[in-house]
Amino acid sequence: MKNIRKRRLFGTGGPITVSAALSLGLVPCAFAQTVDEAVPAQATPPATEPATGASNASNASTSSAAPDNAAPAEQTAVAPTGLWERSTLLGDMGGLRPWLGNYGVTFDLQETSEYMGNVSGGTSRGGAYQGLTQFGLVVDTHKAFGLPGGTFNVSGLQIHGTSLTARNLQTLQTASGIEAGATTRLWELWYQQSLGNVDVKIGQQSLDQEFMVSENAATFMNATFGWPVLPSVDLPAGGPAYPLSSLGVRARASFANGVSVLGGVFDGNPAPGIGDPQRLNANGTNFTLGNGALVIGEVQYAINEPSPNSSNPSDPKPGGLPGTYKLGFWYNSNRFDDQNVDTNGLSLASPASNGMPASHRGSYSFYAVADQMVWRAGPDSPRSLGVFARIMGAPGDRNLVDLGVNAGVTLHAPFKGRDNDVVGLALGYAKIGSHARNLANAQAFYTPGYPSRSSETVLEATYQYQVAPWWLLQADFQYFWRPGGGIPDPNDASRRIGNEAVLGLRTTIQF
Repeated sequence: MKNIRKRRLFGTGGPITVSAALSLGLVPCAFAQTVDEAVPAQATPPATEPATGASNASNASTSSAAPDNAAPAEQTAVAPTGLWERSTLLGDMGGLRPWLGNYGVTFDLQETSEYMGNVSGGTSRGGAYQGLTQFGLVVDTHKAFGLPGGTFNVSGLQIHGTSLTARNLQTLQTASGIEAGATTRLWELWYQQSLGNVDVKIGQQSLDQEFMVSENAATFMNATFGWPVLPSVDLPAGGPAYPLSSLGVRARASFANGVSVLGGVFDGNPAPGIGDPQRLNANGTNFTLGNGALVIGEVQYAINEPSPNSSNPSDPKPGGLPGTYKLGFWYNSNRFDDQNVDTNGLSLASPASNGMPASHRGSYSFYAVADQMVWRAGPDSPRSLGVFARIMGAPGDRNLVDLGVNAGVTLHAPFKGRDNDVVGLALGYAKIGSHARNLANAQAFYTPGYPSRSSETVLEATYQYQVAPWWLLQADFQYFWRPGGGIPDPNDASRRIGNEAVLGLRTTIQF
């Protein structure tokens, strides 16, 4: 499955060891979150995208490229240096970070570790550890080489642990956005050039960093609130999204009225072949073309955006609450197997079937995303209430999921003195396509007692506790109805997999 996100840069006592030691409570228990410069450590894969044009806070953006309109150094407030106030655990690394910054080089290192377990339902009970070490390097070509408007980006992943979803749950909506096969892999490798209000990016890209993104949904751990379940299930290899990526080109135009337009063309299958896509492209270095085309486009409209210089007290503030609205589509030119009908027009469940699914040329989807702040305690208050909704559909004859919907609400600063904490509640829904439902019904006809399929629903409640600007703890609860849309239990094919309750704890450290 998909959706986020190099290990051992610090020897055998690397990020995991540090994370575990800190989790023992060797920190002040009452960290007051009132540092203006504090940037929360992210719980989902960060975008490695430079902050140009419209906001693209896809699954937690931690862009390290300096914007062209950055304030001069002498006007910039001095970053806090105390352990519990600075934005990264290692601070400026003895002057290494600012020295590299002088040459236009910035880097991020982040470790996410979590333990999740199902306490009821599933094919078996138990828990699993999953970890992700994420490294990104960004070069501002203006500072580095004198080439204005250019950004070079490379990022890598070191994935460790095992997947609870594959082991115990068998759900369509993966319990965690960092679940993936254990390996060390290249993630993204691209160059972006800005030309006024237009920028073009070319290279190996992961689309979950810019397309279909909901900022409020990024709070949640389930993968469907990052890269949604519909493209993850329906596209070849799950599409170019964590932990995979594809070669392609993306263009973006941003306008003063809050409108941005994005479009791109990418290789249609990031891991061609038969078998597990993550094994077929185990290290992320299969720079392939010629596997069909994935065309994607999106229009974004942002309202009441704060000024780029919103930290300036004299700068006018928006009159209303901020929000972002998006409409988009994707089309993949590959061939897709019918979910029920064979080449002779018979159900694949029929004893007379030849077992060869009918083939369809291409598949497509339309989608809409909305993020809106609906309440704020005051113009300068961190306490606010945001909502999000995302819906997308696809043809039901060639896709396992033909409708995906998720929606939720997030409350920032839920308690006094906890300015960077977030509590959230969200619901995800995946409807089984019409032909896949017909196939299950036909199987029930020929095999009495075989379960029908309809949909899968997940409810998630989560709390993000900001221990320090560089350290985030997240407690999580998820409940799944009809896992897999109602698939049979492999231990007893006459009944469905039971509804599942999942508990989890995640720690994220920004080094």
